[in-house]
Amino acid sequence: MAPKQTKAEKKIAYDQKLCNLLDEYTQILVAAADNVGSKQLQNIRKGLRGDSIVLMGKNTMMKRTVRVHAEKTGNNTILNLIPLLQGNVGLIFTKGDLKEVSEEVAKYKVGAPARVGLVAPIDVVVEPGNTGLDPSQTSFFQVLNIPTKINKGTVEIITPVELIKKGDKVGSSEAALLAKLAIRPFSYGLVIESVYDNGSVFSPEVLNLTEEDLIEKFAMGVSMVTSLSLAISYPTLAAAPHMLINGYKNLLSVAVETEYSFPLADKVKEYLKDPSKFAVAAAPAAAADAGSAPAAAAKEEEKKDEPAEESDDDLGFGLFD
Repeated sequence: MAPKQTKAEKKIAYDQKLCNLLDEYTQILVAAADNVGSKQLQNIRKGLRGDSIVLMGKNTMMKRTVRVHAEKTGNNTILNLIPLLQGNVGLIFTKGDLKEVSEEVAKYKVGAPARVGLVAPIDVVVEPGNTGLDPSQTSFFQVLNIPTKINKGTVEIITPVELIKKGDKVGSSEAALLAKLAIRPFSYGLVIESVYDNGSVFSPEVLNLTEEDLIEKFAMGVSMVTSLSLAISYPTLAAAPHMLINGYKNLLSVAVETEYSFPLADKVKEYLKDPSKFAVAAAPAAAADAGSAPAAAAKEEEKKDEPAEESDDDLGFGLFD
């Protein structure tokens, strides 16, 4: 039987393991582990087995190891991890797709009862309905100002009640009532707080961005660059088409008000001298629009007059299939 390791030996082994992981992996998810049990953490490790490793530990030890390893290897990008090691967190080293790994981690959430003194992560609402409790239990509901009635020998809640608000501490009465109703309002698991990828650190919300979101963000950026370029008269690729059009409009205005002209302005001047040419130019387009409507109506009428195609079932041949 192997001798039991001392605290110093455990620290050395942990330090070596973390250094090896920092050398091998370039993608790390920093996850909060509040209220996560050992059994739940074991299930998460099993689910991620293959391309990911979960490592928990004391923040001070992890910070020291990261700092010393950065000095030894010269890899200063890993120092970006140090500010992320706050609170009860763990590191998930992975070679897989970051989004898929974060989704896999999110699957391992378990329900938890409302314990006294616990800060509620969500609003807790008790829905109306029969509680199954006998009338002697009405004192719990009266203390919490929950409207009830006796129905068929049991207590029934009349209206939905917001029992606990997000951020409030769970009181003894609320905890006792939820326990009697067998309600486990909270769920806990590893929550991804930050993502480290080759020295870059970003929010996990970035993993949920779709191609449409990126196109929308890019279009918004181009629009802002164009607006700024036009406002300060600074030429950019995004603003160039608008600047050319605006320049053409300015030249056209000058040409219309003076004797100066150029080929693109000649036609405009011609229309301005003889407005009747506007009507001549617009007539073919109006005629085309007017002619298309009756043609479409005629096609619809032809379709209505055509006899419907008969299938084998309509003729009775499919009755005995």
